[in-house]
Amino acid sequence: MLVIGLTGSIGMGKSTAARMFRRLGVPVFDSDACVHALMRPGQAGYRAIAGAFPEAVGPGGVDRAALGARVFGDPGAKARLEALLHPLVFADQRAFLARQQRARARHVVLDIPLLFETGGAHRVDCVAVVSAPYAIQARRVLARPGMTADRFRAILAAQMPDAEKRRRADVVIPSGHGHRPALRAILALLRSWPAARGRVWRPGWGGPAIGPAASDEE
Repeated sequence: MLVIGLTGSIGMGKSTAARMFRRLGVPVFDSDACVHALMRPGQAGYRAIAGAFPEAVGPGGVDRAALGARVFGDPGAKARLEALLHPLVFADQRAFLARQQRARARHVVLDIPLLFETGGAHRVDCVAVVSAPYAIQARRVLARPGMTADRFRAILAAQMPDAEKRRRADVVIPSGHGHRPALRAILALLRSWPAARGRVWRPGWGGPAIGPAASDEE
């Protein structure tokens, strides 16, 4: 089973690429969706955040916008949040991989916004970076509700530069000129990286979890 790490900076089109993998029958673990689920009332992430950041918790669950505002620009708070959530996300990732191995999946995708930034590249067989020209990235991001140019710059400053991600990638998935180039890149990846090249997954697959702590990371 080949484990593909799918990543990309904010506004690069990673979610669209993940949907393409799914349409091709490749199972995808969505780290952000996992965090959303963990933050629902009664879940482990909700309980942990309620204890550490009570101002970000309400009757409907964790207010991700309030939580993001609380930790954004505060390295200590961000580190506390990651220490709470990452082990929970990692446990779900490991369970996902075990299920897919039992199902005899040939390829699986771990959709992880901050794969390089959190040192997770060594836990996947192949890294696919979704990338678009800066002008397209900026247009996408600045169209998001509540986004400002200053916040966009601050988010970029906290992420590895796109050029460096592309340099480290095994495969670059272009997302700036329609869906066809991205789909061609994904199909080429699946052909050139067969399941036989899978090496990292094993029952003891481990390490700190790799997932987003708040929004604005993809």
